[in-house]
Amino acid sequence: MTDETAGAEGPPTDDERTLFEAPPLGEQERMVEAILFASAEPVTVAELNARMPHGADAGRALPELARRYEGRGVRVVRVGDAWAIRTAPDLGFLMQKETVETRKLSRAAIETLAIVAYHQPVTRAEIEEIRGVAVSRGTVDLLIELDWIRFGRRRETPGRPVTFVTTRAFLDHFGLESAKDLPGLRELRAAGLLDNRPPPGMGAEDEERDDQPELFEDDPAPAGPTAAPGEGGRE
Repeated sequence: MTDETAGAEGPPTDDERTLFEAPPLGEQERMVEAILFASAEPVTVAELNARMPHGADAGRALPELARRYEGRGVRVVRVGDAWAIRTAPDLGFLMQKETVETRKLSRAAIETLAIVAYHQPVTRAEIEEIRGVAVSRGTVDLLIELDWIRFGRRRETPGRPVTFVTTRAFLDHFGLESAKDLPGLRELRAAGLLDNRPPPGMGAEDEERDDQPELFEDDPAPAGPTAAPGEGGRE
């Protein structure tokens, strides 16, 4: 065996260790913190690992980083399958001056969003069955444009109808970690969001028409200490 071969099989050099050894866990926490701080949208563990050096494990660094932020003005929180830095809930009132409420979602849009959230994956026909009226294309398009619902998998039934599910943006907007954190159905019905009955004097066929352009109510939402679910503005 030549000297050249022996050298190739020897212990790794300092340069090789630098290339393949993961940074210390504390340094990985700093990297994760920097990425989350600079990201406007929640970031998944896979996306964090893709940006970090070889061998780094964001899944180990995230819980430690979240623990370090406990009790601070901002928190490291989980949003669906991703993570983000968000204002502590008890300090949300400090951000109210930065929010301008102009219009709120129509009743049709709120009911449709609520049905998707609680019955996902759900088809258009199932939404209409629950509401008791037809769902206009404009209502669905609006919720998709807001990135609060998206197309899910097609049902393995005749016609293979498409389903709708909520998005990560929906969870982030309403401060939810997952759909399991949604309020109970009783609370939702008490708020009138799942009431299938049309307003007095209005027939089911008149409650929502496909040619109706008004997806928002004209009156601005009244100012209050917190934003009500379904309002168009983002906190």
